[in-house]
Amino acid sequence: MKILLFGKNGQVGWELQRALAPLGELVALDSRAADFRQPEALAATVRSVAPQWLVNAAAYTAVDQAELEPELAHTVNAHAPAVLAREAKALGAWLLHYSSDHVFDGSGHAPWDETSPTAALNVYGASKLAGEQAITASGCLHLILRTSWVYAARGHNFALTMLQLAAKHEHLEVVDDQFGAPTSAELLADLSAHALRSVWAEPALAGTYHAVAAGETNRHAYARFLIEQARAAGSSIRVAAHGIAAVPSARMATQATRPKNSRMDTRKLQRCFNLVLPDWRDGVTRLVHDLAR
Repeated sequence: MKILLFGKNGQVGWELQRALAPLGELVALDSRAADFRQPEALAATVRSVAPQWLVNAAAYTAVDQAELEPELAHTVNAHAPAVLAREAKALGAWLLHYSSDHVFDGSGHAPWDETSPTAALNVYGASKLAGEQAITASGCLHLILRTSWVYAARGHNFALTMLQLAAKHEHLEVVDDQFGAPTSAELLADLSAHALRSVWAEPALAGTYHAVAAGETNRHAYARFLIEQARAAGSSIRVAAHGIAAVPSARMATQATRPKNSRMDTRKLQRCFNLVLPDWRDGVTRLVHDLAR
């Protein structure tokens, strides 16, 4: 099996290099070798490699900046995946693509399942939704994994930002009305490899799945757990436990509106791929200990 991976140096792409390598010949490209700002140029790359699988871990993920650069966000998150889907269809290849909780409007309290109505609140979410729709409409063989609150020991993410702030400041404010499940890039990569292998053997499993860690929390509780784990692991932490204040989203001025309910129903993923997902705390604890080494 030949696998063509895009976005190899991102949070998820970095972990995918490890997780996908045992499955066959892996060709992993970064943004210099495959520029998603030039979607049509990707077609020549796909044709020259001629893979059985295209794995797209490249994305425009700056949620607030997307409000200021909507055309670029859509180019990277919608137009480029559409080109990959078109080329996958022409080759008879599979496409594995990642999407987001931001395709939903964040209303209510119930977890979103794969059939829930989509209604993005921001440009980033709209661009990710357009990418999903383009892939589905292409008719290519595909897997779409919707995930949320992804973190890793590299890159830009909520967990690393909180740890950096906690090391510098005595007081922090974190929103307590956004709910979801922190999901490690490591877990997402392992789920991807398992799903890819399963679908290769049983093509009827193609489709869209929600892929996040088990359990739920809000941003404030997440930050407190993360910081206390880091303190216990010996990391330099300045903020006291009582110095992390819970505030509503309305208190924090951001360019983009974020969904308050990012709970994701993963029963389809677990049933179809015979999985039991780990609790979100497990991955956060692993991150903290990895960073402390």
